[in-house]
Amino acid sequence: MNVLTRNLAQNLFKYNGAGLIQAAARSFSTPALDGKEIEKLVNNSKVVIFMKGNPDAPRCGFSNAVVQILRMHSVKYDSHDVLQNEALRQGIKDFSNWPTIPQVFINGEFVGGCDILLQMHQNGELIDELKKAGIESALAKEGEK
Repeated sequence: MNVLTRNLAQNLFKYNGAGLIQAAARSFSTPALDGKEIEKLVNNSKVVIFMKGNPDAPRCGFSNAVVQILRMHSVKYDSHDVLQNEALRQGIKDFSNWPTIPQVFINGEFVGGCDILLQMHQNGELIDELKKAGIESALAKEGEK
């Protein structure tokens, strides 16, 4: 066993009194951001999305779908790339009590993920929700013509 392998084994495993090897309980995860920090991000803009990637380069299909829906409505929004910050990724899940990304907030309220936003877009509820936040959807303007 070389020195690197032995050091790794010593850090990950320990011998118990009976001569058996037990895995050492070690956590390499980053602690989540606290609720106050997340709340500041959520309330910084009327529409906020937590996504994988950024609007110009989404890194998953669900995040891309949310971006496309908001684009169709010509909505300006803040976005946060959870892949750049593991504490943010876990913090937003804890804050919303929702396990998946992307997450959409309108007027500081959690709306849902891709599936819910898509459903709201399809049935017209998104136009109403945006209107409550003082945002006029481009699709509502088209419907008036």
